[in-house]
Amino acid sequence: MVSIHWFRQDLRLADNPALTKAAKRGRVLPVYILDDKNAGANAMGAASRWWLHHSLTALNDSLGGNLSVYRGDPSDILTGLAARFDVEAVYWNRCYEPWRTKRDTAIEKHLDVPVETANGSLLWEPWDVKKDDGAPYRVFTPFYRKGCLHAAAPRKPLPPPKNAAYLHDKKGSLQIKALNLAPNTELNRRLEPHWRIGEAAAQKRLRAFIRTGLKLYKDGRDRPAAPYVSRLSPHLHFGEISPNRIWHAARRLGHDMHIDHFCSELGWREFSHSLLHYNPDLPHKNLQTKFDAFPWGDDAALLEAWKTGKTGVPMVDAGMRELWQTGYMHNRSRMVVGSFLVKNLRLHWRHGERWFWETLVDADLADNSANWQWIAGCGADAAPYFRIFNPVMQGQKFDPDGGYVRAFIPEIAKLPNKYLFSPWDAPAAVLQKASIKLGDTYPAPIVDLKQSREAALAAFQALSRDV
Repeated sequence: MVSIHWFRQDLRLADNPALTKAAKRGRVLPVYILDDKNAGANAMGAASRWWLHHSLTALNDSLGGNLSVYRGDPSDILTGLAARFDVEAVYWNRCYEPWRTKRDTAIEKHLDVPVETANGSLLWEPWDVKKDDGAPYRVFTPFYRKGCLHAAAPRKPLPPPKNAAYLHDKKGSLQIKALNLAPNTELNRRLEPHWRIGEAAAQKRLRAFIRTGLKLYKDGRDRPAAPYVSRLSPHLHFGEISPNRIWHAARRLGHDMHIDHFCSELGWREFSHSLLHYNPDLPHKNLQTKFDAFPWGDDAALLEAWKTGKTGVPMVDAGMRELWQTGYMHNRSRMVVGSFLVKNLRLHWRHGERWFWETLVDADLADNSANWQWIAGCGADAAPYFRIFNPVMQGQKFDPDGGYVRAFIPEIAKLPNKYLFSPWDAPAAVLQKASIKLGDTYPAPIVDLKQSREAALAAFQALSRDV
């Protein structure tokens, strides 16, 4: 008997429900298909493709070189493989992006062999966490506390399949490098020093976080210079580790404010996927329709300054440079740079969503869309539009020693902490001593924080009156 296991966002052997079922049935042909055709505008950005290249390489090694790799329409490729290998069943773990669910439904109907799917990506299926009246939740706290925590407990993780017999398509498979996922040598140079990729690396990262980060997580997670966040998000997105393994690893330590808060962040990931499931237009349509009339600006120069970390506002620039240099940004910084884009610059949140999609190694359609709508104030359970992060105060509070800003903006590293987050306030003598010339060695602010805040609030108030 031969079965196909179609790897997608589950690039691992351990706790892979669909792979385990396929292996129990008999010999397995493990395949990965790069599908840019059906993805359309949701095709992976450059940083994600770079990660995928290395993740597939690690997966292929763990499969003894037996991963068969293809590019094209999965329906055609799976149909051809099923005929050539006399396949009796096809297995995969479900994906939840609207374009994938539409495609997968069509493939199930088209294939002439049975298809069996499993949940290998979420703690709870979106359709299993709903309100008593059957409606989906739109607010996180009741979603998590009344929905998730009162649903069936997340299943315990599975071991890797034992004595699995893997096949390889020697005639039809491409080499991983033929997918051309990581052609940009400059991107490779920037990102490679910061990451170890693959299932083994993901498990090692989890163990390190459990050992050193989790015990101080609740407060430490807000300090971008401190090592208290898990940095598991790209491993989770590509399925190098399952949320079930992470959940149970944390819960084995018991209950305290740090563990509970970390688990609630896993719950936020579930909430984002629920929002996308029930609102397939989430990546490009405001959940709160009153924002359809919001007077967004259109200034390419401001957007470029934001993208390149040259706004003249250190806490914003540090976040954007961290993103460019590492393919990742600390969560506190994501909120700061997001608020600055949509409120101080008054540029549409979709500009931010698209840039993050291109540059984040953990770019996830559900998380990216939900979080940008949250910071813009137009999403479900969104931060009120009038909540505008002050990047100077954010830096003073969450980077009090300046380690984060100095790491990514070395040209202002010599400034004393008093002026580090607002160089424009520094006396001329202080700037000269620190070898800083605003507008030359470091940009002057592209907007006045106070004035831009007031303008954003006025625009929102006018919108509210018109609705």
